[in-house]
Amino acid sequence: MAFSWIDLVVVIVYLVVVTLLGARFGKRQKTLHDYFLGGRQLPWWAIALSVVSAETSILTIISTPGIAYAGDMAFLQLVFGYLVARVVVSFVLIPKYFAGELYTAYQLIERRFGRGLKVFTAGLFLSSRALAEGVRVFAISIVIEVIFRTGVLPAVLIITALTLFYTFEGGLTAVIWTDVTQLSIYIMGTVIALVLAVHAVPGGWAEVAHMASISGHKFTIFNFHFNWHQPYLFWSGLIGGTFLTSASHGTDQLIVQRLLAAKNKRQSQGALLASGLVILFQFALFLVVGVVLFAFYHFHPPAHPFSRPDKIYPTFVVTQLPVGLAGLLTAAIIAAAMANLSAAFNSLASSSVMDFYRPFVRPDADQKHYMRVSRGMTLFWGAVLILIAIISQYLHESVLVLALTIASVPYGAMLGIFLLGVLTKRATSRGALTGAALGLAVLILVVVGKAYGIVNIAWTWYVVIGTLVTFFGGWIASIDAVGNIEKH
Repeated sequence: MAFSWIDLVVVIVYLVVVTLLGARFGKRQKTLHDYFLGGRQLPWWAIALSVVSAETSILTIISTPGIAYAGDMAFLQLVFGYLVARVVVSFVLIPKYFAGELYTAYQLIERRFGRGLKVFTAGLFLSSRALAEGVRVFAISIVIEVIFRTGVLPAVLIITALTLFYTFEGGLTAVIWTDVTQLSIYIMGTVIALVLAVHAVPGGWAEVAHMASISGHKFTIFNFHFNWHQPYLFWSGLIGGTFLTSASHGTDQLIVQRLLAAKNKRQSQGALLASGLVILFQFALFLVVGVVLFAFYHFHPPAHPFSRPDKIYPTFVVTQLPVGLAGLLTAAIIAAAMANLSAAFNSLASSSVMDFYRPFVRPDADQKHYMRVSRGMTLFWGAVLILIAIISQYLHESVLVLALTIASVPYGAMLGIFLLGVLTKRATSRGALTGAALGLAVLILVVVGKAYGIVNIAWTWYVVIGTLVTFFGGWIASIDAVGNIEKH
């Protein structure tokens, strides 16, 4: 079944409506407090759903079913680490964030270690987030290519331009409320796709379960074997997921900005903990979709073999769903892309302005000036992400694993620095920077070594390694620095 003009109309109407929904908040943006923190008037449940939407992205929707399609549901072991990390961040880092008026995560580092280390951590965020989000922008072109057989550039330009428009106008308030809308759409759309796929399998759910069993127990979740090479084992998933999400939700401005927008510390903690329940349901849903599609394509083989697992779910949406529903599901997938993109634009702009422009370029300008610069930075990062997305089309790894790998390299150093600042009193700025340099160097060697077949360590261990090297290297370097000061 081809993608019809009715489906195309559904997608276009969705894009127009969600863009106008976000843009309507533009008149409320008078100050940086409004633009980057939503005036701290947003309800905790909306922040919780926005956190889920921001960390999901289109990669989750198109890549997670492919993981279960090719393997099993062991990816959930990583999600259990996501839940543990939320407890850690809620009770270790969030109280520190609400001890003062902060706009970015890296202002906490400035308060503890000084301006130099703030610039270092903010710079790590800007570079790594831009790379990871550029890959995510590319992911939307996979969906558009399946539908329209078009190139990367037109798809990337259209989606980026529309998302930039409402982010430019409405700031974080627009981002969060469109996140809530888009999360509802893509969860509902995925449930519909799951029901229809099960119905299309002869024998229904019983046959899906049978196929999953004889094909290697595809509903298997737990694997308690231990090695450094496989990413989706229990210990690599639990420990790796805990460190990865502690870094992403505790040190990455993309998520921290939402937590800072809560009315108070307790609502911020409640939002983050509640988001864990939603994320567990969401990943379980996407993995089950992958298992069901494995059975579906056994009975209904695709016209051409899938060139990459990321195409399995969008191909089903476009070719198998009834007229109208295909458009709705496609809009749901695009919703995830736009939600994550808007979050990236606003967080990159907020760090650029609050961590670099305001303290170093124009510390005494008025709010109107900062608002103009903030919107200009939003446009600048839009252009950067488009460029990275175009380059990403020449990479052949799963886009989900690629984006997580890119994020994991700096995350270890960033989390190590934050833990040095929060858990130790003797850590110094120079010691923390030394530890971060060691952490980054070790991880770069690991990644390069893996690329050349010299080492074989799963990406889920990257943040663990980077954090431990940074923390203990920074702690030892700080003791040495303190000792030298005392000698003098």
